[in-house]
Amino acid sequence: IGNTVLHILVLQPNKTFACHMYSLILSYDRNKEGPGSLELIPNNEGLSPFKLAGVEGNTVMFQYLMQKRKQNLWSFGPLSTVLYDITEIDSWAEDQSFLELIVSTKKREARQILDLTPVKELVSLKWNMYGRPYFCFLALFYILYMVCFTMCCVYRPLKPRTGNRTSSRDNTVYVQKMLQESYVAYEDELRLVGELITVIGAVVILVLEIPDILRVGAAKYFGQTILGGPFHIIVITYACMILVTMVMRLTSTTGEVVPMSFALVLGWCNVMYFARGFQMLGPFTIMIQKMIFGDLMRFCWLMAVVILGFASAFYIIFQTENPENLGQFYNYPMSLFTTFELFLTIIDGPANYDVDLPFMYSVVYFAFAIIATLLMLNLLIAMMGDTHWRVAHEQDELWRAQVVATTVMLERKLPRCLWPRSGICGREFGLGDRWYLRIEDRVDPNKHKMMRYTEAFKAQDRDNYDKGSEKLESNGDTLCKKELSALSLSLSRSTSRTSSHRGWEILRRNT
Repeated sequence: IGNTVLHILVLQPNKTFACHMYSLILSYDRNKEGPGSLELIPNNEGLSPFKLAGVEGNTVMFQYLMQKRKQNLWSFGPLSTVLYDITEIDSWAEDQSFLELIVSTKKREARQILDLTPVKELVSLKWNMYGRPYFCFLALFYILYMVCFTMCCVYRPLKPRTGNRTSSRDNTVYVQKMLQESYVAYEDELRLVGELITVIGAVVILVLEIPDILRVGAAKYFGQTILGGPFHIIVITYACMILVTMVMRLTSTTGEVVPMSFALVLGWCNVMYFARGFQMLGPFTIMIQKMIFGDLMRFCWLMAVVILGFASAFYIIFQTENPENLGQFYNYPMSLFTTFELFLTIIDGPANYDVDLPFMYSVVYFAFAIIATLLMLNLLIAMMGDTHWRVAHEQDELWRAQVVATTVMLERKLPRCLWPRSGICGREFGLGDRWYLRIEDRVDPNKHKMMRYTEAFKAQDRDNYDKGSEKLESNGDTLCKKELSALSLSLSRSTSRTSSHRGWEILRRNT
């Protein structure tokens, strides 16, 4: 019951009341330090009260709980050293990482915790010591890997076509070689080495990605932009296309250009994932993801309707015409593709002035230009501009969240020997097996002096105002309006003189 009440207090909107009640309940806990402590019992979702405060974005409760867990090591004047308990914060030995919970939650308030002590210092330590070097090395290794795959595709085994053309529009010159003909010369053996590297890399990608999908869940793993969800879809699809290409090569099946071209596009697009390692480029990846899966997905439904309607109209208009004079609409698939190019203004309106064009073509094309080019494209630009404005105002939070997500990902995938645990074990200070982070803090004395001055003036003004109010209330029935205004004026003057005198006394003492 006590643990349930603690979880309920974390969700309370009145944070000050919740903190006091939290302390009151823990004062009756018999196992304050043992494994049976109320603070260590998780709820049905596996969240302790401390983790629940982070997921809900309750910064007041989080700071209150951290203040309870910190240990003051020493202090000398304005300098002090504090040990913060990071046992539940550090993701090194946690199955359900506190940092991963913060960046994967849908509440924006939770990302503010990443800027609080000691989370900010812990993430900075992990990222600067291990995360950034490993991530840059991984980016360089992936680019070299993609260069190897691209060269294998460029020099894939082809031979001249021997069959006769069955159509005047057939433009094929080379065809794919059979498996027995693909690996004969010395250049083919070099290409075989690159192909083996490509296939091994695809298998490694699947081996690393599938366990995380099973652990987190497909919806959460692919749906979170901060965690790089769309890029996970891209890299898994890329690996599958590589394996499909390998099967088609081994079975001498024609048409390997289809999965190979998909793999090239997806593989090089995945390079944008590594932009999150740089503060200047990281928020732009989030911006692209939000535009593609937000604005563009909604816009594509409207675009598909317009393209289908006008492409059908263009095909019907030119169905009775000679395709050799104007071949952009000679069949229905080509009409769809040409209308798509017209929609994006990639090409101008096709026309052949040597022949008579149908009158309805001019009418339909006029309506298409007004609706598609002037209206819908400007609508898309406005939608993307709004998304850019919203993401630009959150770019600092998004950058910190991307760094945390990348750090947790690398920490889970790399061996323990390459990523030692951060912090100091509590045994060195007689604090048990819990881990702590040493943070040196410098207290600005001028700031505290100003606070003392402010409190002194406020306290004196408050006392004088209370005394004046009591006096006004006791004589309120007998005094006239003129006397009330005079008394108020004299009260304010005496208050200002007394406050000033007390403030100058504090200044003299400090000097």
